[in-house]
Amino acid sequence: MEINRRFSLEVRQEMKRQIEMAGGNEVFFAGIINAEGVVVSVQAGSRGNSDSVPVNFSFARDASVLIHNHPSGNLQPSDADLMVASDASEKAQGFYIVNNAVSEVYVVMEPITPVVTKKLDSGETALYLSSSGPLAKISPYFEERPSQIELVKEISSAFNDESVGVFEAGTGVGKSFAYLIPSMLWAINNKERVVISTGTINLQQQLSEKDIPQAEKIIGKKVKSILVKGRQNYVCLRRLSEVGSERDLFSDETEIFDKINAWAKESKTGSKSDLSFMPPENLWQRVNSEADACMGMRCKFREKCFVMKVRKEAADANILVVNHHMLFADIESRMNGAGYDDTAVLPPYKRIIFDEAHGIEDAATSFFSNSLNRFRILKQLNLLYRQRKTSATGYLFTLSALSRIEDKSDVVKVEIEEIKSSIVALEEEAASVLGREFNLRLFQGSAHRFTGIIQKIKKVQQHIATVCGLMREIIEGIDEDDLDSSVIYEAKAVLRRLEDMVATAQNFVSWEEHPESVFWVQASRLPPSMAKNSDNPLYFVFNETPLDIAPMMNKGVFEPMKTIVCTSATISISKSFDFWKKRVGINFVEKDRVNSGEFASPFPYKENMVLAVPSDAPFPDNENFQSYIEDSIVRMIEAAGGKTLVLFTAYDSLRHACDTARTRLRSSGITVLKQGDDDRFRLLSQFKEDTASCLFATDSFWEGVDVPGQALSLVIIVKLPFGVPSDPVFAARSEEIAKRGGFPFMELSVPDAVIKFRQGFGRLIRRGDDRGAVVVLDRRIIEKSYGRMFTSSVPETEVVYRPLAEILPRIKEYCE
Repeated sequence: MEINRRFSLEVRQEMKRQIEMAGGNEVFFAGIINAEGVVVSVQAGSRGNSDSVPVNFSFARDASVLIHNHPSGNLQPSDADLMVASDASEKAQGFYIVNNAVSEVYVVMEPITPVVTKKLDSGETALYLSSSGPLAKISPYFEERPSQIELVKEISSAFNDESVGVFEAGTGVGKSFAYLIPSMLWAINNKERVVISTGTINLQQQLSEKDIPQAEKIIGKKVKSILVKGRQNYVCLRRLSEVGSERDLFSDETEIFDKINAWAKESKTGSKSDLSFMPPENLWQRVNSEADACMGMRCKFREKCFVMKVRKEAADANILVVNHHMLFADIESRMNGAGYDDTAVLPPYKRIIFDEAHGIEDAATSFFSNSLNRFRILKQLNLLYRQRKTSATGYLFTLSALSRIEDKSDVVKVEIEEIKSSIVALEEEAASVLGREFNLRLFQGSAHRFTGIIQKIKKVQQHIATVCGLMREIIEGIDEDDLDSSVIYEAKAVLRRLEDMVATAQNFVSWEEHPESVFWVQASRLPPSMAKNSDNPLYFVFNETPLDIAPMMNKGVFEPMKTIVCTSATISISKSFDFWKKRVGINFVEKDRVNSGEFASPFPYKENMVLAVPSDAPFPDNENFQSYIEDSIVRMIEAAGGKTLVLFTAYDSLRHACDTARTRLRSSGITVLKQGDDDRFRLLSQFKEDTASCLFATDSFWEGVDVPGQALSLVIIVKLPFGVPSDPVFAARSEEIAKRGGFPFMELSVPDAVIKFRQGFGRLIRRGDDRGAVVVLDRRIIEKSYGRMFTSSVPETEVVYRPLAEILPRIKEYCE
């Protein structure tokens, strides 16, 4: 019988009892169905009379099916029933009518059978990477890693329990496979998409080209995965065609344009990374794809569009590999109205793996920051109107010719010139206010210095707003038949960007109304190619930066997502995850939904390396510190025979030390490389290939440098990497801690420095047979009470605190 197929016996008995208790009148029920479509539980939500019953929407909200009885025995739905059934269908709910005996049922609307989640068996999942699993059979160098096995189990549980996992996995644990295996199995078994977000292009490519194909062999199943890059990495065929029609306007780059054009006709991907040469950035920006200038279905090149091809592939993929910046672009779009169930920048998803999770705060802070500078503004204005020798070009002229309104092009040109003049005045004011400083924060204590800057930003803002208004009027005067012109799409994109700049300028002007942001001015150096033609080697950037990204991370990521796994080799401090969790918003998440764990490196640090600190080094604030490090660095490089990475916190210190090293090592056969002398990739390649070389570096080289083997045997950390107190964002965050009665140095400065120190320390041992020394020239790590937070946060190893002369033989011993 139909009634037996639709309802369990217990449910029928309960419904009949409730109807009898209601005197045979109509009763509204909210039912829950199982995977077979059987109603396995009901709640009586309301009772009516013999002809009708009100719907209890509180009960209906979570129901699989809405049910009520007809006392007459006639189960045909009334008009009111049909209206309720239609509403229910929009919520994927079914609608049933039964008789009072619950022996017959009329199905007005079929319910959607709930998806049954196929949970991972954590033990079985871990077996793939065990000594009895498939990896052991296909890898000749396999060694079972107990910490990797345990990490797989924890990540599997995070999928099963829809929890947030915070897992530190030391170098050599094999965290990529530890999250790839459960991610891939989950995606296949449950037909769900998993997003893997990384901090570096290198890791993205490694995952896509090496780790995922290997993981497919391990699990014995094919998984559709795709590396998703920002659309600005792809050539736009429409733009390429349009720029080609005016190629004579940039004769100095005609040859390069022709190469790009020929490549685009043959390329399968359209990705800039597949070009055999690096195109000039200003030319690439004229032909690349940008979301706000895309014509979508109106584009005549849509069938061949490289971005559309990638989007189609992504829509069918189980695994999406992205970077943190792209993920935050998607999250921002969803928070601003796109929602979490439809495609935004990425297709919809509910599970995220954050690899290199230590970089989340910096990545989110960077993404959600806004800035104004001369070049950003002029780039957009030049698209509207630019004068080249005797000819003038730009969207302004095309749009004016199409528009029916009175020609406003002369007024627009005047306003554009006003903007340019206002920018010059703004930069002159900023140069005067900053003097020899390279950045300055706008806050109560400095507001008096910003009076002129604010006035001049306001003037720039007003003129840009005027240009935008005039251009909007011109576009509104264009006939509907001409609105599909690509020029209009491009011009509207320019206006949206300029209007965003107007909004940023307005925030700067009304800075006191935005306590959630840090406002600051930065003096930046022009590139050498531009500086030689300029009277002033500096330009100025006006920044708005989030004070705290934790609330938006919670709202945009941790609340709406089901599973979040955060993993890195460096997210704990003295065995505690509290600092990092607080900074990225995990403290907002219910405690019982968060699991964390530390999975130690299997590498033999105690046997294979030494951590040394010269006891005769001056403290960093001593006037002799620079001369000491210049001498000691050279002596250590000589002891190691090259093979040295020297990490600095300040570029000026690096430059002077490098100059000294080049002079003193000139006849030693040791090559001295310096960050900034060449492209990062080429520098690292040369460093790896030439074992008699050393590399002086700062900033980004503290992480992401992977040089296993004899090419790197000595890492010198010149100073503990404390944030610069004068850095505007760091200073604002410190002040916020002080306002609530905290101790900024211990709550922000030290933890922040420990995480960066751990990254630098981690450059040395990259595989099990690596040997070498890490030397820290900053005695504070031993002599200050907080130094213990640094030494207790790295793998346990021998620590030597002796004069440099006694350390040099140990360096030779470990670097041979």
